[in-house]
Amino acid sequence: MASEHRTIVFFPEGAFGPTNNCIGIGNVLKARGHRVVFVVEESFAGTLEAQGFEEARIRLSPPAETEEVPGQFWKDFIRDTAPEFRKPTIAQLESFLRPTWQALIDGAIYANERLSAIFDELRPDAIVEDNVVAFAAIATSGRPWARITSCNPLELKDPALPPVFSGYPSAGRAGWREFWDEYDRVLGPQVAAFDAWLRDHGAPPLPGPRDYIWESPYLNLYVYPAEADYPRQVPLGPTFHRLDSSVRTTDARYREHERLGTDGALVYLSLGSLGSADVGLMKRLIDVLGRTRHRYIVSQGPRHELIELAGNMVGAEFLPQPAILPLVDLVITHGGNNTVTESWQAGKPMIVLPLFWDQYDNAQRVAELGLGVRLATYSFDEAELTGAIERLLADTAVHRRLAGIAARLQANPGTVRAADLIERLARTGQPVTRTEV
Repeated sequence: MASEHRTIVFFPEGAFGPTNNCIGIGNVLKARGHRVVFVVEESFAGTLEAQGFEEARIRLSPPAETEEVPGQFWKDFIRDTAPEFRKPTIAQLESFLRPTWQALIDGAIYANERLSAIFDELRPDAIVEDNVVAFAAIATSGRPWARITSCNPLELKDPALPPVFSGYPSAGRAGWREFWDEYDRVLGPQVAAFDAWLRDHGAPPLPGPRDYIWESPYLNLYVYPAEADYPRQVPLGPTFHRLDSSVRTTDARYREHERLGTDGALVYLSLGSLGSADVGLMKRLIDVLGRTRHRYIVSQGPRHELIELAGNMVGAEFLPQPAILPLVDLVITHGGNNTVTESWQAGKPMIVLPLFWDQYDNAQRVAELGLGVRLATYSFDEAELTGAIERLLADTAVHRRLAGIAARLQANPGTVRAADLIERLARTGQPVTRTEV
């Protein structure tokens, strides 16, 4: 019935990972007849309309003097700060994480008035955000809202789990205290200042001195399969729901690799739209992989014109990743949460070369679960990489485990589960707890 249709507004961070995650869920809701609107950063203008969604456009910083492309701010930011990724994660707290968080906070402050106006105009039945910092306009909108955590779930902190962004092992606590002490020294004052601004603008206080965002009182979703999730000392609140995966469906077919023949394994190389901006790293990987016996599909990213592929490779700036993953035998990745969880849903082992943010945590989790290999991104030896490829391709036990995980995830699509929960929130306006679904 038309009266059952709701207006649901998605507000993902202005990067491809969160946006693609929300697109998958939004497609399910749109197919059910709901009005789905995306609040998008202006450089993404038109990209969501092309997929059949309404757009409400917003800026997170003053207009640039030149024409922008989707996510250009973060591409430039990552390119310019790439030298910091060679440092230990504890050193990155000051040199990379603090300025990154400040850029995100500045965006939340700059966008607040416009975001409030969008919510007043659209009058949504539910707001769904996939961000890592709080937006005062969401909490003060008076409307039910859901938070999606599409990063590694260590973002949802627990005393029995390693520090977020550290990449430290789950077994043992070596270095945990030192990391948290440095986290508090470097980032604590920043959190406190942001908390004060949020309160001054009518929003509730942040939940703690290490948190940049609230949990929603209505609905919280996080993306990680049960087989890989962390054992917690303190259970998450009743409005938290795990999505084992959240893979957008696609009608796209990929066949470019067929011109490489059939000799050797087929491997997918993707450092994400941001990581691939490090041209030097991409060139080194292409040099090493180009001398192996295998075939490669390469996501070349935003600086694709500077990246020349070897003869055993095909690639492009943008690739239909959900269509490619089922075709390959192995994934070499930066460890972004989307790629990691999508690779698990496709049943593929991974070699993870982490660059920043939660990629270290995902790399460590893949390795400690025995589902892949973590390598030092900038200092790996050529033999380490080529040896890891051969070992994983030959490891039948790992392939059996991953096939079992994939079968379960494919039978229970996370996008459908998320849509069910968000639809319930939009229809009732009440908190959606685990005991009720």
